[in-house]
Amino acid sequence: MRDKPLYAHSPNGAGQWHLLGDHLCGSAELAARFGAAFGMAAMAGYLALVHDVGKGACAWQDQLAKVADTGAKVGIDHKRAGVRLAAQYLPWPLAGVVEGHHGGLRSGSEIRALLRELRARPGVVDEAIRRVAADVPEIESAGIAVPDWLSNPDGDNGLSDVDLMVRMLFSCVIDADHLDTHAHFRGRSPHVRPDADMAALAERFEDARKAMLAGRKPSGIDEIRTDIYEQAIAAADGEQGIYRLHVPTGGGKTLAGAGFGLRHAARNGQRRIIVAVPFISITEQNASVYRRMLGERDVLEHHSSVDLDRAGWARLAAENWDAPFVITTTVQLFESLFSRSPSRMRRLHRLAAAVIVLDEVQALPDRLLVPILSALRGLTERFGTTVLLSSATQPEFSSIDGTSHRHVIPDPALLFSALERVRYEWREDTTLAAMAGEASRHEQMLMVVSTTRDANAVHQQLPAGALHLSTRMTSGHRRETIEEIRTLLAAEQRVRVVSTSLIEAGVDLDFPIVFRAWAPPENLQQAAGRCNREGHLHRGTVVVFKAHDSGRIPDPSYRLSLGIANNRFGDGPDKADPDNLTALAHYSRTRYRLQGLANLGNPIEDLRRQLDFPAVAEQFVMIGESTASVVHVRPELKPEEQAAARAAIDMLRTGQPCGPATPRGLQPHIAGIPKAEAETALAAGHAKLIVDDLVEWVGPYHPQRGIEPPNR
Repeated sequence: MRDKPLYAHSPNGAGQWHLLGDHLCGSAELAARFGAAFGMAAMAGYLALVHDVGKGACAWQDQLAKVADTGAKVGIDHKRAGVRLAAQYLPWPLAGVVEGHHGGLRSGSEIRALLRELRARPGVVDEAIRRVAADVPEIESAGIAVPDWLSNPDGDNGLSDVDLMVRMLFSCVIDADHLDTHAHFRGRSPHVRPDADMAALAERFEDARKAMLAGRKPSGIDEIRTDIYEQAIAAADGEQGIYRLHVPTGGGKTLAGAGFGLRHAARNGQRRIIVAVPFISITEQNASVYRRMLGERDVLEHHSSVDLDRAGWARLAAENWDAPFVITTTVQLFESLFSRSPSRMRRLHRLAAAVIVLDEVQALPDRLLVPILSALRGLTERFGTTVLLSSATQPEFSSIDGTSHRHVIPDPALLFSALERVRYEWREDTTLAAMAGEASRHEQMLMVVSTTRDANAVHQQLPAGALHLSTRMTSGHRRETIEEIRTLLAAEQRVRVVSTSLIEAGVDLDFPIVFRAWAPPENLQQAAGRCNREGHLHRGTVVVFKAHDSGRIPDPSYRLSLGIANNRFGDGPDKADPDNLTALAHYSRTRYRLQGLANLGNPIEDLRRQLDFPAVAEQFVMIGESTASVVHVRPELKPEEQAAARAAIDMLRTGQPCGPATPRGLQPHIAGIPKAEAETALAAGHAKLIVDDLVEWVGPYHPQRGIEPPNR
């Protein structure tokens, strides 16, 4: 007979112990609520109910009593009892949810081996199960409904969906466990935000949109933008699934995508909108628009450089995306989706019964497209999600996985014809210096090149006062430069800019002439989107040039794309402009066909079918590891900004305890350079180690160009 209660956690500030039965039932209630979004409330609830059953063992309870006043960890494994129960009453892969709720998801083969061990030694966990069942008899349950497709997965797609389902249920359990535990130590009930009234949000958005347009300077293409928005709203009445929003640059995708998402969610009973974009600069720009339209409390901006300490609710919501409108980066979204880490996967259940707006989808890396498209298909088919693929340069994803997409704009070609605001000129066999000289003859111009080294070289050849943009500048420096460009353009003053491709997606600048170094057609079209964007000219001019001294990008997919584009786009009767949708579609299909599935991420998809979560997490990397992040505190900053950055650097360098806000606070001061260059700088004394791979740049920093590349 047990003579004292079973506890899950040590006392909180009020001296109250956390009863194990209360923790299991509280976690189960929350997890079931989360799982209800995709019809798996019973499974999610049961997994949370048994996740800490192992804590009922006498040895674990005795050790908790010993360390309760010290803050030390118990240090005794408590997962095996729940693993056995999960495998007994649910399909075996779900035992991995319990086993991984602290250390992360393990591979299916490891879980099978653990289950064989538990079957061989059943008495190892009997004591804990028996003691907990006396308080929570529901842990020995049967008859939990399991979807038919999970019991008998149909082919490879079904096995990939098992991977996705494990991830989603894992997320439910992790979030519920954290919320219930956090509530205990805070001495209050768990806080979960009620589902938003999406119809009311959609109406608020529409009213704000009308007010914003009424107060804005008229544009020559306002009528077309209005037509695009109305078509998006009409398409939003369709059923949940995968949609394409194919709209020319400057056509108002930001408002059309959000309007579609809100209306569609209201119609289909979905719970939130998640907007994912490729670059932080776009999230910052779009989030400010959405906040003005929907209010601070309903829009969560979540990425690596946002200051989540500006409001306590935002810091908490970022951990599990508990907000009706979330804007994040595609890196944050997909690296969380394919992670194995509890902290990163905690928010995944919010993708169920959501509308995911993927902006600038052409920026998704080719080498990861197979698992990305598979996961998106799985979310739409199994978890009540709608995906909106938004871009002016729509890739032909259906040629990879055969998935059919609904079209928000029935005939994009008509729009591209109506929004034909530029003419293309072509320069063959030239040099960067020659193009810099030609560009310098214009009072307002943008030149986009393919490498940071080229941007540096061109800037040195432009007249004094020219501006520069590249990742070699800190993100705060880039943001200031973009605002300066906007100000000069609005005042119709001289402004000459050279930039890398970072300016091509989502940065709404409007130049009368744009020069673009030869690149794949999606880049050419995106660069053209910065030319005559508002339609104030009859035609703007986009000059595409092939400079034989341009830098080379070594990525094989990029090099292949250039080769295919060289045969289809350019000057002459047998070549097309980058706005030719037929040529673009053929180029996209050819690019994927020539690479083959093996180079589009199919090996990762094979690992998903094998339920090898660690290997998937290791191989699914959105951003290559060839770039180093370096911190530089510019002397031009205000003294208080410099002091705050220095304090954060010192905290990290000395190993003082600090929360996530400390590295986040350094994000405006981070630039990117090649790893080999960072290692050379460390040896030469131009950089100093902060912690791990993060270094401080103390070498020369140009006031306009940032960290300059070494001489060729």
